[in-house]
Amino acid sequence: RRVLLLGEGNFSFSAALCGAQGTGHVVATCYESEEEAAGRGGAARSIRRLRDSGAEVLFSVDCTKLKEHFLPGEREFDRIYFNFPHCGRKAGVVKNRQLLAGFFHSCTEVLAQEGEIHVALCNGQGGTPADQPRREWHNSWQIVPVAAAAGFILSDIHPFKAEAVDGYKCTGYRSQDKSFCVDGALNHIFTRSTAPLCFTPMSCKTQLGSQNVSFQVPQVLVDKINRGFLEENSSHPVRTTKEKLSAGLSQVFPLQNSSSCLPLLHQAHPHGVCHSSIFWITLSPGEAPGTEKLSQGLANTDLFSHFGQDTEENVQEVCPIPKQFYLRPSLLPHAQAIIKKRAFSPGTLQVFSGPVFRKCRITPHSMPVFHEMLVVLAVSRGTENSCIQMLVDNIQTTMNSLHQGIPGIKPSISLQEATSLGAELNDFAAFEQQLGEIQRFLCVGTEPEPSGSCVGVVRTAPEEFQSHELVVVSASLNLDLLAMLLCGISDWRMLWTRDRRFLRQFPQGELRLFKSFSLYPPSYVHDVSFWVPDGEEFDEVAFHTLARKVSAEMVVSIQLRDSFQQPGTGRRSLCYRVTFQSCDRALGCREAAEMQLRFREELQQHLGVTLR
Repeated sequence: RRVLLLGEGNFSFSAALCGAQGTGHVVATCYESEEEAAGRGGAARSIRRLRDSGAEVLFSVDCTKLKEHFLPGEREFDRIYFNFPHCGRKAGVVKNRQLLAGFFHSCTEVLAQEGEIHVALCNGQGGTPADQPRREWHNSWQIVPVAAAAGFILSDIHPFKAEAVDGYKCTGYRSQDKSFCVDGALNHIFTRSTAPLCFTPMSCKTQLGSQNVSFQVPQVLVDKINRGFLEENSSHPVRTTKEKLSAGLSQVFPLQNSSSCLPLLHQAHPHGVCHSSIFWITLSPGEAPGTEKLSQGLANTDLFSHFGQDTEENVQEVCPIPKQFYLRPSLLPHAQAIIKKRAFSPGTLQVFSGPVFRKCRITPHSMPVFHEMLVVLAVSRGTENSCIQMLVDNIQTTMNSLHQGIPGIKPSISLQEATSLGAELNDFAAFEQQLGEIQRFLCVGTEPEPSGSCVGVVRTAPEEFQSHELVVVSASLNLDLLAMLLCGISDWRMLWTRDRRFLRQFPQGELRLFKSFSLYPPSYVHDVSFWVPDGEEFDEVAFHTLARKVSAEMVVSIQLRDSFQQPGTGRRSLCYRVTFQSCDRALGCREAAEMQLRFREELQQHLGVTLR
């Protein structure tokens, strides 16, 4: 490895590092001239030791202009150390922030793709929660957002143990040959962030009835469609969760996987489902199915409407409507279609799985796309209650065994009556209620929230799908939420990250406790207030969806701060607080401000509001 050390005072740290086994090629530098540096106590001895060991020693190196000091073939370092940077003398926090900013931007040109930057700071300077005691934010060096502006994330932080470095002596207090206190000092380790996503328009091909069609993917879903999390060669924790649940269920029931060729698009309006929760799709020009082909495929695509209501006579009536197609929000209608055709074996557990799409508000556990696992079982009438209990007991047993296999996770699994959750319903459970009556909610909690989050629902099929002999029961599970709770993932967006460090933590077939590679990500708060169009109900879900689109899922929270109605005119004004934060990549202050400006423009254009 090639190691670069910057801002060395007496070169004692470099000399100790150079003597360590396996360090690699060391390049030690300082800002002062050789004459100035050699005058510090012990520096001359350390410099000789470095050169005798084959290390390079450079002087008058400006840490904000690193590219200028190295030839093109020598600019890639695997590790860069900068211990206790300081502008010198009595420079304040603002000047030292500027020094760090110039340093991090300079590092982009000399750091290897998977290299590390180590910055040691005195206690309190960094401004992270790891500093104890923690300074007021304005009085810290704000190292994480400063690094984020250059494209780096804080991946690790640990105490700087000066006593563990043989021969190390800190020096340079106020630009003098004096030591300073390093008790409680912290070493901040930064790595490169993945590049910002570029959302170019994307077209997707799928089957609609008996015809192949294409459509433009909604921008908010461009990086989430066709990701293949459930494919056979995937090591994603969502797939592992599904496979382990299936294995547990197969111990009690014969199991049949029915997930292949499930249509991605549906036609007409979903019965009982809120219009604003749906991702409506317009087919690419010239690809709308003809009347004959559409009528042949209605059984497969018009699944949410009352069965039998759409006939060939009214197909022509619905065809010209532009927003008649939508991405599937649930797999339940596919199961109901199979039930209606009696294409199932009583006593055999039918398993459906795949991504489903729902517009929703922004919260850490509300996702516009997730992977649903739907299990359906036809049982003899009169045995449905015992079969439901057997099904749920098996899911609970499997979940408990998965929890026990992951150190650090303490599960709390409960089955709750449909009437007991009330206002505690999360977005998943609330949407499921729109699809039909629910008998039980399956909730999984982990400390410090043992009350649990709803990850599944259990229901019996409506009477129209039953027979005199058989009753159909089903359980719908949110695999993404389950994987999050099992692996200790606090933000759903992490499941969809493009950063390879996520999947590296999950060998195929294993679930482990997730360790974040982006610590203390900076957040940026902006307010937006506007007048709502007269006589119109404000669509808050559309507001949240627009924020997702504009920010590329960088908005972590939206809170209503104020609602005001103007006396006399009756005009209504709303004020929302929008918090921008990424869970997996660098987000700088300027980038967040640009997102806020685009958000304001899009609000006027798409929601018709008047900004204040």
